[in-house]
Amino acid sequence: MTHYVVPAPVQPAVPVEGSSSLFPVRRILCVGRNYAAHRVEMGGDDREPPFFFSKPADAIVTPGHSVPYPTATTNLHHEIELVLAIGADGADVPVSEALDLVWGYAVGVDLTRRDLQNALKDKGYPWEAAKGFDNAAPISAIRPADRVGDPQGRIFLSVNGQIRQDGKLADMIWNTAEIIAQASRLWRLEAGDLIYTGTPEGVGPLVRGDKVAGGIEGVGEIAFAIT
Repeated sequence: MTHYVVPAPVQPAVPVEGSSSLFPVRRILCVGRNYAAHRVEMGGDDREPPFFFSKPADAIVTPGHSVPYPTATTNLHHEIELVLAIGADGADVPVSEALDLVWGYAVGVDLTRRDLQNALKDKGYPWEAAKGFDNAAPISAIRPADRVGDPQGRIFLSVNGQIRQDGKLADMIWNTAEIIAQASRLWRLEAGDLIYTGTPEGVGPLVRGDKVAGGIEGVGEIAFAIT
């Protein structure tokens, strides 16, 4: 039996909709600026290709849990996103075969310490600390791909009942197959990977006490409080 010198970490996992089974999380990859209007909102050029960054697997916040307001920020932002749950391994995957790697889909929120991100950008430093902090990746239950099909519908988020973000998955600059194919050129994708696919315009601040709710047509819904 393997002996660890410190207690082994708990395996992060996400519930599967309608099941007692869990999806184990290996890592989280995220796509930045994948909607043209959000790219403009963030000061980018809509002709630039989207890019990737990551969050640690244990940043996941599963349904039924609140999100503590993080340290080192006074400007926490919400970003609602479609999440791809990868269920098969692959590297250098062609676009035509990319969706074969998808086990399921979920609704996620990429939480961002925006003030910290901006300060790090201004200095030319990496801004992982603005994205990859504790509890930075709330997620819904995962819906199996065979119950979703090809999601293209509405994606939205509200705060305290007021709609903040409201778009369509069809407006993504890179579609899901293209995202997977490109990611597989940069990393070998493996079962257990999650890919957050970018957010539409309307990102904005959250404060303690806020009630966040959102959803994606045909995929699911998410809700959590900031405490």
